[in-house]
Amino acid sequence: MSIASQRPPAWTRVVLQSAGMFNVIAAAGVIVMAEWLDRRLGSSAPPSPLMSEGWHALAVWMAVFGLGFLLAARDAYRHWPVVLMGLLSKAGTGFWIGWDILHGRAPDLMWWWIAFDTFAWSVPFLAILQSAYEASLAQKRTIAPEVLRFALRRKTNLGVSLDELSRLSPVLLVFLRHMGCTFCREALADLAAMRKQIEQEGARLVLVHMSSEETAARFFARYGLDDVQRISDPERTLYRAFGLPRGRFGDVLGPKVWWRGFQAGVLGGHGVGKLMGDGFQMPGVFLLFHGEILRSYRHQSAADRPDYMALVTGRNYAAPEFSDR
Repeated sequence: MSIASQRPPAWTRVVLQSAGMFNVIAAAGVIVMAEWLDRRLGSSAPPSPLMSEGWHALAVWMAVFGLGFLLAARDAYRHWPVVLMGLLSKAGTGFWIGWDILHGRAPDLMWWWIAFDTFAWSVPFLAILQSAYEASLAQKRTIAPEVLRFALRRKTNLGVSLDELSRLSPVLLVFLRHMGCTFCREALADLAAMRKQIEQEGARLVLVHMSSEETAARFFARYGLDDVQRISDPERTLYRAFGLPRGRFGDVLGPKVWWRGFQAGVLGGHGVGKLMGDGFQMPGVFLLFHGEILRSYRHQSAADRPDYMALVTGRNYAAPEFSDR
């Protein structure tokens, strides 16, 4: 997971700095706690390794991780392995202490330690790891200049390359879901309704799909878009070149997708059809001009509905990967 160029949000620094200070302070407290437990338990129960000399090892362990958290706070994304190891360490320590409590080798009061040190820190640590993972995905979607130059050589059904088209006028390049998807059909209906406005702004449409050219010609004709230039990409090489990934389960079959699918497919009358392509391939929209990407919209879920005019004009534009959701 290489995410060195991404800047973590400020809250990750606060979490790791707090965790670091807690660990360093708690490490000193562990030494005192070991002596207190020895006096409290006396000889009523044989001490486990953790309850005797293991406490001193635990104190050193916590201090080391505390310093690690403080250092990792400078860039939580770059140092995500420290966060992961810290999470596993707290889980392991919590299990160890809980085992001794259940076997009478530690007082019930120690459940409070487990609740705070193990469970309370797990939530923000997991949030940091999730955020780092999403940042990693976003970076993978970033298009390298050399990849873009190669991708723009791709020709439409009329034999004109994307690079050539983009030097004649802005190109609204729309990557579609498979043609059986209700959101693909909804997108085509939206584009058909906005086509005149898009062209009045000086842009032209180009559609990218995963079906054969013959199938696409018939399908797009249903929306009056059969004369729009298109690119057949059943191998999804152009999708990948533009950084559009295969979605996760929740991206294509999550609760939001089902509800929007009902709205678009049933209430909107777009219906559904058989699978024609990769059902997990995510769509996206790019505005090209003079061989460069001016604006983009990468769907965060299959149910997203882009504002195509905002992409063309730049008014009220916000890419979903950079907006608050």
